[in-house]
Amino acid sequence: MWLHASCLLEFNIPVDTPFLLMLRPRSGRQQWIGREQYVMLPSVRAVEFTDPFGNLCQRLVAPAGPFSIKTSVDVECADASDTAPGSPFVEVQNLPEETLPFLLPSRFCESDRFTQMVAALVKGRSSGYDQCAAIVDYISQTLQYTPGSGQQCKSACEVNESSQVVCRDMAHLGIACCRALSIPARMVVGYLETLEPMDLHAWFEAFVGGRWYTFDPTQKNLQGGRVAVAYGRDAADVAIYTQFGEPVTLTRMDISVKRMSVPLY
Repeated sequence: MWLHASCLLEFNIPVDTPFLLMLRPRSGRQQWIGREQYVMLPSVRAVEFTDPFGNLCQRLVAPAGPFSIKTSVDVECADASDTAPGSPFVEVQNLPEETLPFLLPSRFCESDRFTQMVAALVKGRSSGYDQCAAIVDYISQTLQYTPGSGQQCKSACEVNESSQVVCRDMAHLGIACCRALSIPARMVVGYLETLEPMDLHAWFEAFVGGRWYTFDPTQKNLQGGRVAVAYGRDAADVAIYTQFGEPVTLTRMDISVKRMSVPLY
């Protein structure tokens, strides 16, 4: 199917301010970019590069005053994410090199502190996908998903002691638990067609059975098209915008995701 996704960010900039943006999804195994638009008002020079995780990043200096960024994209993707119960654990010595950074503890995913808890949590489950599914069940049954409830980024340890959390928090806990089992896990930020209320969304992927699979503790199933915008070890790697210097005010943020007919262009 095809999705049309858009993101509008409006800022009030006190002084000329450097920005690092991560707003362009790329084509890959799970999605194909048919058309995209990227408009900044006022128009400024931007330089694009690819970060160590393969994300498309844009550098620019926003001028003082009102500043807006509008992106939109037409994407061909599946109408549901793949599942693979029983898919096996991949031994560390057999993992592809590109997955290895996603085995280690990171700023918001202290996987070295979850070894004992996770061992008890997945007891009796087959190594691999089924263990990841048990982790997702634990998170969704233990924590209350409350969109908009937290602006402060929490680490997995903090999340595990919380009650109300957002999607980013749940992803952090899932990632930390998977890595504690030597299963590579990474954070994904992007669009989810069925999300209510609509916003940018975060979930995680785990590498089992020789490929990455989607896991999302905020959803009862994996129905609905997803558009991945950025991948990273945790939220520190996948911020859609980072500004440097004096604080700026985000005055408006609008996200839209809609199904569309097959484009004719």
